[in-house]
Amino acid sequence: MAKDAIVSDDLAKKFATEKDTPYTRWVRSEGLDIISSVYVRSLHTVELKSWPRRGGRGVYLNHEASRTSNDCYVCEIAPGGKLAPQRQLYEEMILILAGRGSTAVWNDAGQRITFEWSAGSLFAIPLNAHHQHFNGSGREPARYVAVTNAPIVINLYEDPEFVFNTTFDFKNRFSGEPDYFAAKGEQKGLLLETNFVADAVNLPLISAKERGAGGGHIRFNMAKGSMNSHISQFPVGTYKKAHAHGPGAHVIILTGEGYSLMGPDGAEPNRYDWEVGAMIVPPNMWIHQHFNTGTTPARYLAFKHEGVAIRNVQGVPKAWISRRLGGDQIDYADESPQVRAMFAAELAKHGLMSRMDAAYAAEQVELAKKAG
Repeated sequence: MAKDAIVSDDLAKKFATEKDTPYTRWVRSEGLDIISSVYVRSLHTVELKSWPRRGGRGVYLNHEASRTSNDCYVCEIAPGGKLAPQRQLYEEMILILAGRGSTAVWNDAGQRITFEWSAGSLFAIPLNAHHQHFNGSGREPARYVAVTNAPIVINLYEDPEFVFNTTFDFKNRFSGEPDYFAAKGEQKGLLLETNFVADAVNLPLISAKERGAGGGHIRFNMAKGSMNSHISQFPVGTYKKAHAHGPGAHVIILTGEGYSLMGPDGAEPNRYDWEVGAMIVPPNMWIHQHFNTGTTPARYLAFKHEGVAIRNVQGVPKAWISRRLGGDQIDYADESPQVRAMFAAELAKHGLMSRMDAAYAAEQVELAKKAG
């Protein structure tokens, strides 16, 4: 039975100085907390603290490997307020949780553009570009959640002055193009190359039967960065196949209600109930699985760094490939009987029935073909 590898306090103390990093020290210097959690019930209500340097309120919500990969924070802009201008030598992707407003982006060459956003908007900040966020409402705060690769960069240079005040324009990433943040892009298979999505909640998706149960999927490359993300959706009365991947995927619920099962491989998984605004963060190679028990399709956004996607020699993420083929996805046929029993019981509480029979049958046909 797999366990969580907890050791004695005596052994842990021998590595204590290595757990504290330039990145974690920088967050403390910002006056903010780091909440280490695999689950946040609501990003809309998580408690924030004053963030003097940015001129807003914030909190960091980091997964267990945040000191070596990517991080996550929530920030709020006061009614009628604005954040201080910022530039940074790390990448950042942003989802607007609530409110409306605008963001100005410019470089040292003088090119400056401004675009508007509202709840559900998704965009990325070009590397080392100056930027400033403005709340467009004088009555309500605006709140967003962001994922960055700051831990890698800050730990590498150990110099916040360099990270936040380097004067170099990455013109191949941003050069003041007037339509840079227009809601457009180029679709390449599942990948959409774009810099702005006006409404992630209602964005059309592409069929992705490989993840099971007739779901939809779309992947993003934004601002020509290495940070990436994807949106997945699955119908009423269905659930996704269990899978595992590297650390740092921040799964944010955009629509629907349900739960996720998650735990180390071989261990009894824990259950995490969710609704709109919840966030689930699977630790490194933990098996996790998402279930829709509501009356509407369930949609989530996964913010992450490319290192999460452990790929095969063809470039396919192993989280999309059956364990029977050497991947990290568990076929429905190989899951525990308790998975289906729990799902049926939860649906019954809502007066719903499972719609998984077609998915089970389709998988059996595929498995028979591969076996033949």
